Amino acid sequence: MAYEEVLGGNVPIKAWTEGVKFEEHAKAQLRYVAMLPIIFRHVAVMPDVTPERGSTVGSVIPTLKAVIPAAVGVDIGCGMMAWRTSLTSHQVSDSAQELHDAILDAVPVPTDDRKNRRKHDGGSWEEVPTDVSNAWAGMNPGWRQIVGRHGRASAKDVHKQLGTLGGGNHFIEICIDEEDRVWFMLHSGSRKAGNAIGTYFIELARKDMLRQNIRLPNQDLAYLSEGSDHFNEYIFAMNWAQDFASINRDLMMHNIVKAIRKKLGVKFMMDEGAINCHHNYVAKETHFGEEVYVTRKGAVSARLGQLGIVPGSMGTESFIVRGLGNEESFQSCAHGAGRVMSRGDAGQRITLEQHRRDTEGVICRKDRGVVDESPSAYKEVNAVMHAQRDLVEKVHTLKQIVCIKG
Repeated sequence: MAYEEVLGGNVPIKAWTEGVKFEEHAKAQLRYVAMLPIIFRHVAVMPDVTPERGSTVGSVIPTLKAVIPAAVGVDIGCGMMAWRTSLTSHQVSDSAQELHDAILDAVPVPTDDRKNRRKHDGGSWEEVPTDVSNAWAGMNPGWRQIVGRHGRASAKDVHKQLGTLGGGNHFIEICIDEEDRVWFMLHSGSRKAGNAIGTYFIELARKDMLRQNIRLPNQDLAYLSEGSDHFNEYIFAMNWAQDFASINRDLMMHNIVKAIRKKLGVKFMMDEGAINCHHNYVAKETHFGEEVYVTRKGAVSARLGQLGIVPGSMGTESFIVRGLGNEESFQSCAHGAGRVMSRGDAGQRITLEQHRRDTEGVICRKDRGVVDESPSAYKEVNAVMHAQRDLVEKVHTLKQIVCIKG
């Protein structure tokens, strides 16, 4: 096995971190998780492990009859989508800038650095298109149920963010694979709705712990147990946000395909079956003969034969992977390269010249506003892939020619 065991609390910690940075702060956070009485068997740590409030990114947390809202986080259902086309590189390379601009016209992307500002610069729809309205019609009853029972979990104009990218590390890319085929790939989540739901239920879980006089090693690890006042409401709201995130990615992808077909004037084909996978979510699964809630916080399901996506950074390779069904990792793998610098550190340490050098050949933002997302802020994705060689196998290697960041 390619994992090492780290001294935990009540259960072991198994870490697939050979050859990659594994910070002491992250280890400390994971030990707190391993102290909780609800943890089943062990905590699994992926090679993209990074400290974050509450629990680390790159952790797989199996729990018995309970969930930890802060471990899921506030970008519920955040994940990736990738779709292979019949296009080849020579059909898109000369028009990469035009395709970049066509995507910006088709998908709302928040940014403060655009020479020719567009109507979607705020990151939401001004006029909601028909396909988004139709999708929202199916989601609206669930949203009304959530905010009807929990008004403080509400957010304004949620329907206007369906089919939009969001900021931070979210992105849209045009990539070329090892067979010279073009892929469209994107990274996004549940937007304001997921943030409001996550923030609200994290606070409710803390209050529940206080009311039950349950002492925690870290208050951010407050959990909701089956049968408690808010457990079922959280599960319903969380599943709704995960559905929002998946539909959000699907709408964006179809609008990207439509925009690029129009711009190229070519009726290219799409492979059967796009890959659309969460990497911040909870699923009820059976492992080691026990039904458990598996929280993947910056981790991807990697069942035997299941396809997934492991992105690198703005200037590096990404991978389409196939799961090996490793039960010790609860059939999971890394969700990306993982950060080696905080956003603040990256903003101070990475120069604009370095960012431009590291993203040479990619149509993307080259301004100070995105240096915290520059390749040097991330782990070497090939090292991450080597560390998880018994979790997934590579199917395709992608290199971007266009990268749009919010």
